[in-house]
Amino acid sequence: MVAQRTIKGLTRAVGVGVHGGQRVELTLRPAPPDSGVVFRRVDLHTAVEIKAHALNVCDTRMATTLSADGAPGGPKVNTVEHLLSACSGLGLDNLIVDITAEEVPILDGSAAAFVFLLQNAGIELQKAPKRFMRIQRTIEVREGIGRDLKWARLEPFEGYKLGFEIDFDHPALSSTGQRVEFDMGSGQYKREIARARTFGFSKDVDMMRSRGLGLGGSMDNVIVIDEHRVLNSEGLRYDDEFVKHKILDAIGDLFLAGHPLLAAYSAFRSGHGLNNKLLRALLADSSAYSIVTFDSANKAPAGLAELAPAW
Repeated sequence: MVAQRTIKGLTRAVGVGVHGGQRVELTLRPAPPDSGVVFRRVDLHTAVEIKAHALNVCDTRMATTLSADGAPGGPKVNTVEHLLSACSGLGLDNLIVDITAEEVPILDGSAAAFVFLLQNAGIELQKAPKRFMRIQRTIEVREGIGRDLKWARLEPFEGYKLGFEIDFDHPALSSTGQRVEFDMGSGQYKREIARARTFGFSKDVDMMRSRGLGLGGSMDNVIVIDEHRVLNSEGLRYDDEFVKHKILDAIGDLFLAGHPLLAAYSAFRSGHGLNNKLLRALLADSSAYSIVTFDSANKAPAGLAELAPAW
């Protein structure tokens, strides 16, 4: 049986939120089968549980934000995509995340620190079958026309692969790869995707901070770009780090389907908002997917049943 996974023990992290700048403590705990990933706002008078699910997304400006019922007025948890990307990359199904503020800490701006934390806690197989969401027909969402066009698509595929293309007319970005394809079954998530950091433009910093955003951002956790070049002294971690971070984000956003996908995802200039629209369109059409399990690893798509190796 291809089994569900959680972690073996507790693991903790302390950091700041990239937008709010608040200090935040994160405690990751094992969770029972079929519970999914649940955030708990333990800083509130009464702890509020917020399940990681596409229908609970209440805001997608700059990051993916969840609330208990998707309503914008209730308690929230912001910037969940990097942690959820790490969960997807390790094949985790169930996790409790205690958090002491509204925003998941940015740490180094990638998913690598979350992968390290989760693997240090240990991965445990559970006595319940992993339920995959198999895409049965193409689902696509589009916005804009001409130079403003952006789209995202899920197509049938017996595995899980992602393709993404960005389109930035900027010297620092156009000199790097702006398209990447990645197969999750390769087992190379940690090596090829997890270390890609979020990025932003120095010209946008003042505007963002006037809106109460980016208050915790620095060159320790963001790739900063001026009109001509990358300002971080250490440069890029990958030649195509910008588009790889967009893949990292998409993996986290798509984790919110509620089950690991058997699908081919492709996108052009997509972001958190369009990724969420894609999942909502999928979930609204029960004929577009089926839920499947595998009674043995050799019947599952290559690479999706194996435990990720240690660092």
